[in-house]
Amino acid sequence: MIIAGEVSGDMYGASVIKELNKLDKEVSFYGIGGDKMISAGMQIAYHINSMAFLGFAEVIKHIPFIRKVQNDLIKIVKDKNINLVVLIDYPGFNLSIAKKFKKMGLKIIYYISPQIWAWGSDRIKKIKFLIHKMLVVFPFEKKYYSEKDVPVEFVGHPLLDQIENYKFINKEELYENFNLIPGRDILLILPGSRKHEVEKILPESIKAAEKISKEIGMQIVIACSSNIDENVYRNIIKSNEIKLIKGFTYDLLKYSKVGIIKSGTSTLEAALLGLPMIIVYKTNILTYLIGKKLIKIDNIGMANIVAEEIVAAELIQNNLSEKNIYLELKRILTDDKVYGIIKNKMINIKSKLGLPGAAMRAAEIIYQSLNEA
Repeated sequence: MIIAGEVSGDMYGASVIKELNKLDKEVSFYGIGGDKMISAGMQIAYHINSMAFLGFAEVIKHIPFIRKVQNDLIKIVKDKNINLVVLIDYPGFNLSIAKKFKKMGLKIIYYISPQIWAWGSDRIKKIKFLIHKMLVVFPFEKKYYSEKDVPVEFVGHPLLDQIENYKFINKEELYENFNLIPGRDILLILPGSRKHEVEKILPESIKAAEKISKEIGMQIVIACSSNIDENVYRNIIKSNEIKLIKGFTYDLLKYSKVGIIKSGTSTLEAALLGLPMIIVYKTNILTYLIGKKLIKIDNIGMANIVAEEIVAAELIQNNLSEKNIYLELKRILTDDKVYGIIKNKMINIKSKLGLPGAAMRAAEIIYQSLNEA
């Protein structure tokens, strides 16, 4: 069984499934995932679209549904005689159901660690008790878990493979296919993969982007998430000149001049493709206040955490405003020296993430554990 609850988890899970299929075509996969995991051969009980709630307030509202999902997964485990579970990130749900799986005697591998080094460090005892092995994607995570006596392997970051294997179209094709204005730089907005994130983040981002783009002659593109209806974006956007593009996020990250990027995996993708950016995030006030008390690190953007310095400004919650976004964009875009320094620092992040082959290494460890289960 494999359980992912987010778009990035679906992507990572699909890669692992493909690698496991190379090792053994007879392995069957069940669980929670998205379109990519379905295409890779997994039978899903629930699609990640139905799991797209985030934050304390949203989780409380969904408790009856969460219980139903967990009960259905337990039934599948029993019916299919499953003896190994791979959990991918999504810690609130995954650590909860892990307790039930542990009682059933299942072996549990965690791929893509919960960010307990950032917040929730009290979870380490739970992880140590529940998890057979932790497969981590950042070198500092291996050090963290090793010091806590949790079995851990550093497999490298799967984004290196995702980007290396991606078939980019060329810049001219991108412009031609989506009727972009030739010769005009792209200001890219990635407002998240959940509806409520888009509704919180996009309005101020759009206003700031429109202001700076008029001043220095840019065109605005929004990279749409595959699991959000286009009307969610249309209801916020007032201008017909703003392009909505779905399915070409890596191409846009590679060919854009600057990005307004929601905190999360996308900030690391942007960094690996050398895109100077502003990291933004906003959630409901209750989730923010609770999270603020729990978070134990200075920065939340993965690009900054990996770089171990602030390479991209972070505008979070009340700081996410039209004025602040505009001023930071202006700082980046009107000084070639500043822009060049930021771009080089983004490119240097790649060297901190190990070598390609993360999914293959993760699959080999999982398959070995499956045979031992």
